[in-house]
Amino acid sequence: MTDTPAAPEAPHASHPSAPQQRVGPIIVSIGLLLLLASLDQTIVSTALPTIVADLGGLDHLSWVVTAYILSSTVAAPLYGKAGDLYGRRNVIVLSVSLFLLGSALCGLASSMGFLIFARALQGFGGGGLFVLALSVIGDVIAPRDRGKVQGVFAAVFGVSSVVGPLIGGLFVQNFSWNWIFYINIPIGGLAIAVFLASFRPVGRRATGGIDWLGAAFLSIGLAALTLFTSLGGRTLAWDAPAELALAAGALLFLALFLWAETRAPEPILPLWLFRRNVFWVTSVIGFIAGAAMFGAVTFLPLYLQISLGLSPTESGFMLIPMTVGILIASTVAGRAMAATGRYKWLPIAGTAVLGLAMLSLSRLQPDTPLWLFGTELVFVGLGMGCIFPVVTTAVQNAVPKEVLGTATAAGLLFRQVGGSLAVAAFGAMFTGGLAAALGGVQLPGEIGPAMVAGLDPALRDSVSLGVADALRPIFLTAAVLAALGFLFSLVLEEVTLTNRRVPQGE
Repeated sequence: MTDTPAAPEAPHASHPSAPQQRVGPIIVSIGLLLLLASLDQTIVSTALPTIVADLGGLDHLSWVVTAYILSSTVAAPLYGKAGDLYGRRNVIVLSVSLFLLGSALCGLASSMGFLIFARALQGFGGGGLFVLALSVIGDVIAPRDRGKVQGVFAAVFGVSSVVGPLIGGLFVQNFSWNWIFYINIPIGGLAIAVFLASFRPVGRRATGGIDWLGAAFLSIGLAALTLFTSLGGRTLAWDAPAELALAAGALLFLALFLWAETRAPEPILPLWLFRRNVFWVTSVIGFIAGAAMFGAVTFLPLYLQISLGLSPTESGFMLIPMTVGILIASTVAGRAMAATGRYKWLPIAGTAVLGLAMLSLSRLQPDTPLWLFGTELVFVGLGMGCIFPVVTTAVQNAVPKEVLGTATAAGLLFRQVGGSLAVAAFGAMFTGGLAAALGGVQLPGEIGPAMVAGLDPALRDSVSLGVADALRPIFLTAAVLAALGFLFSLVLEEVTLTNRRVPQGE
């Protein structure tokens, strides 16, 4: 691989020796794998109090989540490049095997330290599921039709965000917390069996090797950045020496990564991709939209449970309208791309709708009618459904097949980093805003549904209003971010989607 872009026709080339793929079973198996990976990010939250009560180690509670996020973030770019070099089929087997092994070990954990280790191993596998699954769709589906399939997968993510906590609570209440991990094994085994039976290799091998120096620099840089955003404002103060060291380390090693990529024969992220309008614009849109959406939606349960006094289960059900919006928009967007071969107008519309929805959410009050809140969430989902699956389809259509997995991984990476940074920044904004809203009132413990329910009515009303007021600047900031995404969408070039698929190696 050189630092010069491939010929323009490369994205639409075909290979005469590529075998006919069994598309239906492949889509089903990939959908199951994506469901596993996305559920595992949400199902654990409900079970954490029970896990701590069983294993102890309250001080290390956050690492059960952080270990998975950290390892999956670090692993994602490596899987994207490895899939391009050695074939998606082989690398998916490795990814799923690590994920299921980590799941089994999580279920067997008898101490908090062992559980954290197992979660990290599970994350190393899970980090590849998203990247490889979306890349496989780029292998077996024509560009015009990818939007329809990836739209369904976007709905999978939305569903998992709602049903994950519900399933976790069900398992904890009726069985044991171990089963939130054990359930992955039969589902993952079925998914990989169907995938191996339907996705046929073409027998081609790459001659290059992974840029391990660049991989090391990127892994350390991403690890420092993930820890900085995960620990800042919670475990560590933002100005603590350890936090400052993590920030400096992230900047240093990411700079070293860019230096290494200019010298590597097979870079993890070929820098010439940034010369392509579709790649860099969709990366920026993904980063901004990820920050706006993930950063703001993360705090919606606080409003539902503290300001409105709903139970965790009720607040989970109240997020269903967002999933409905995602499903509707992603389905319509996919069909529109299939019919016209065009996509530029979709992220323009999506960022505009998302921005207006966030602006409307900034007006939330404790007495806001639930029907209005649900309507606003529908529009959040409509915006998301017109952005995420569309930008993935656009970038896969605009790059050579040899870097399809790499480009897909980069898009997901920018989205995840944007969300992580926004959650950290919005968390600091919320903490400061709530303190200002309460005016120095001392609360008897960490703010939560149980604590608020035990307050006298006057103080409870003050806390309820204070939470709503503290969330206002978060949603306003998300609206501004969506507006920036709208501006970048206007300069997105449109490479017409074709009806020919781009076959890839095994």
